[in-house]
Amino acid sequence: MKEKAVEIKDLKEAFDSIVLCWLATVSSEGEPNVSPKELFFVLDTETLLIANIASPQSLKNILQNSKVCVSGVNVFTQKGIQCKGIATIIDPKDSDFKVHEKVFRPLIKGKFRIQNIISIKVKQTKKIIAPSYFFYPNTDEKEQIKQAKRRYLNYDDNED
Repeated sequence: MKEKAVEIKDLKEAFDSIVLCWLATVSSEGEPNVSPKELFFVLDTETLLIANIASPQSLKNILQNSKVCVSGVNVFTQKGIQCKGIATIIDPKDSDFKVHEKVFRPLIKGKFRIQNIISIKVKQTKKIIAPSYFFYPNTDEKEQIKQAKRRYLNYDDNED
């Protein structure tokens, strides 16, 4: 995996507009697994934290093969980010757990118990952009947002 400098601004901006990301892992037998994650936090220029609520397969796979991929897309702009990196599991017994758990408290509001935290050292990033931006070069974000609202929310902007 080719190393690439990652700017916190880029990571933070990308993940701030995403409400759900997907963690892809692979078992030692090469069996893929993709799991949705709703609690994540960009810690620094190369670290993404994911709160593990209920993903035993992801944990098992990370222990067998620490290479992971995380992808997230803003459903309205249809732009996002893909990050590849090396995952480690921070157990509640680890001293870092309580420190990192604090960043998730405002997000979980007591609704979930964090089993452990997946820390990903980001090695490579890539922007994700919907194909319509390429096939229809005049497409802009405002139009994408309107289209997404019509499609996903049955929203008609002519009703305003």
